[in-house]
Amino acid sequence: MVKVNYQYEKRKKELDKKRKKEQKLKLKQQKKNNPSGEVLTEVQDGAMVEAPAETMPVPPPVEEVDK
Repeated sequence: MVKVNYQYEKRKKELDKKRKKEQKLKLKQQKKNNPSGEVLTEVQDGAMVEAPAETMPVPPPVEEVDK
């Protein structure tokens, strides 16, 4: 019968939690240091990608009426 390694699962969970906390901290620092609102986010392959800033919806074009 196979014995479950609970310590491995616990360690993996702790490492994931630590990694997530570090990513949040890094994101906060980037927001603080970059006043333009553009935030760099890390992709899984390690490349840094620029995330779009919060955008407002574009209103539809206004048609001018000829008088």
